Parts: sequence; C-alpha cells; structure tokens
Amino acid sequence: MKKILILHSDVPADAGEDELDCLTQARTIGEAIISLGHRPEKLSFGMDLQANISRIREHQPDIVFNLVETLAGKGSLNHFATALLDFLRLPYTGCRTDAMFVTSNKPLAKKMLRQAGIATPDWITLEDETESPSPGEVYFLKPCREDASVGLDDRAVVQMQNPQTIRDTLRERQDALGLDCFAEAYIDGREFNIALLASDQGVRVLPPAEILFLDYPPDKRKVLDYRAKWVEDSFEYSHTVRSLSIAPQDERLADRLRDIALSCWHLFGLRGYARVDFRVDGNGIPWVLEVNANPCLSPDAGFAAALDFAGIEYTGAIDAILRDALKP
Repeated sequence: MKKILILHSDVPADAGEDELDCLTQARTIGEAIISLGHRPEKLSFGMDLQANISRIREHQPDIVFNLVETLAGKGSLNHFATALLDFLRLPYTGCRTDAMFVTSNKPLAKKMLRQAGIATPDWITLEDETESPSPGEVYFLKPCREDASVGLDDRAVVQMQNPQTIRDTLRERQDALGLDCFAEAYIDGREFNIALLASDQGVRVLPPAEILFLDYPPDKRKVLDYRAKWVEDSFEYSHTVRSLSIAPQDERLADRLRDIALSCWHLFGLRGYARVDFRVDGNGIPWVLEVNANPCLSPDAGFAAALDFAGIEYTGAIDAILRDALKP
C-alpha cells in the first residue's frame, strides 16, 4: 500500500465552476486510489511556497497525484507545483514542468507545432506583429495561458477589418480580462479531441470524440466556449453533445487525428495523460487548437468518456497514471 498525496488547487468557496471542478476530480481520484488498495491524502497548493514545502514533507507521500490547475486563480502559474515537486525530488503524476509551462503558453505551443510541421490556425499577438490577416477573416480572442475556455464567449469573436483594428481590439480584451491574450483564426468546420493515456506498453491513443453543435443559429460560431462547458442552464451547454461513434467514412480522418495527437505527445514530452483539441476544415484538414497537459479527470468529462468507450475502467486508468509517475 502506497500513500498518495492528491495535490490540488487552492480553490476559494466563491470560485467559478471551472475551478471548483478540481475538487470533484480530487474526490473521484481519491475513491479510485482507495479501490486500488492505496491510501489517499489531500492537500491544497497555495501561494506560500515555503508552507507548501513544509506541508508536503509532513505527509511524506510515496507519489503525488498532481491536480494543480491554477495558482491564485491563474492557470499561467500551474507549473509552480511541478517545479516545487522537482525540487523535493518526489514522483508525481502527469506532465513534467517543461511540458506544463510550454503547453500552457498557447502562442509558444503553436510556434512549436508549426515548426514541427503540424497545422495550427494562424494567430496574432501584440508582441509579434509579423502576421497580416486578410480582411473579413474571423478571429477569436483567447487568453494566452488559461484553460477550461476561460474568457471565451461571444465577445471574443472579431471580424477583421484591418490589422490595426484587431490589435486594438486585442488590447481592449486584455484590459477587460486582466490577462495576456492572442487572436486565433477561426476554422469553420468540425471539432474533435483525442485523449492519450500512458501504459506499460507505451502511450495509448484513445478513441476520437467529436463535439456536435446542435441547432446553432447560422450567425453563431460553433465553438466550445465557457458557457458550453460550465453554464448548465445555457443554450450552449444543452446544445453541445459529445459523440464517440465514428462513421465508416470518417475512419481515415480518425486515423489522421490519432497520428497527429501521438506526434504532439512526443513533441512536447507529455507524460501520464493528455488531450489534443482539433478543428477539421471543409477540406478534411485537421488543425491543432491546443495541447492539454493533465486534462480534466472528472467522471463526466471527455477523458472519462473516452476511457469508457475504449473499455478501460476509470480505476485502471488512475492506476496506469500512478505507475507512469514512478518511471524515470
């Protein structure tokens, strides 16, 4: 029996649903750890790093299950947890510090994707003004370092009139959110994601999931935004459906998505578990939107759905993630 310390974000009581979900993950994973015959303990990770060090040492864990998604509510600081665990020389689940840092910096990750020959939509940042978007092109304004679709809503949609207009709008969006943002070209088409899980035989690529946008008005962009993920009484939440059934005519596309997801796993040095999000345009070309290190493991999330469809028990997946944490 091993002592597993579940290290999670320090979530305030008045936090949004996206942050509170971290506690749901901690509870569900704790139950799985008990089923595996180990002893789980839980600890929140706050801004006082010396206090974190003292408390983690008091627990004396054999493995740390890392669920730290935010620090002080900021996803841009999530790599502080893994850096501290590296300092303590403790084995921990999921991706390592360099992968956490790079994948949570979306413009940086997109540069790496493009350099590796992996298609990703065009983007614009205020620091790099080399991109010259075409008039009429639609862009989404996204936070550079936040996950869970934070900051993604109807106000994030911009139809480009000229390069200066989109940069002025980007500055306004940054000021409104208090977050660094970038503009990403909208790919009109289908949305998929691929989950990946480490195993003793190497990484396992799980079945692709498609996000279906049902009865969306013609003038509404089909995007899995914050409301679609977290606001249960919203149109977006009730009209987005996950499908894991791939039609025969989509098998070649599904194979292509799997190959690209596996390439992303190796490119970013991912560990434990991950998810790659795609848009597929009208010509059937996949474009990588994001590479998600340590994606959500809640029982109602897409990763758990992919496990179930693949015939992998949730507890078995947690066991595989724990075993991977002990590998060099």
